[in-house]
Amino acid sequence: EVQLVESGGGLVQPGGSLRLSCAASGFTFITYVMTWVRQAPGKGLEWVSDIDSGGGITNYADSVKGRFTISRDNAKNTLYLQLNSLKPEDTAVYYCAPRLYLARHLDGMDYWGKGTLVTVSS
Repeated sequence: EVQLVESGGGLVQPGGSLRLSCAASGFTFITYVMTWVRQAPGKGLEWVSDIDSGGGITNYADSVKGRFTISRDNAKNTLYLQLNSLKPEDTAVYYCAPRLYLARHLDGMDYWGKGTLVTVSS
């Protein structure tokens, strides 16, 4: 059974930082692209970032480029997202999902965790 457990969210002031984690199990983690997606309150899903299976290729949405860093530890079956210089508009539930390919759209992601809430507010 595929399981994805996101953690690390919380309340942070603008300009602050958080590190999100996604613990994966039930599939061969090392063979999949991993993706972060977020959903702001009252809005649709937004692709945030992805990383190839080896960790050498990363992509970011323009809205987070230069502030967020995606990484993975294949030995621990864990995906990370370092969030720096946070803005109120980063407030969202953040989800991780495996996919077979790198892409900036939301297709092809069949498994999701429950997400972790990031709230950026003073």
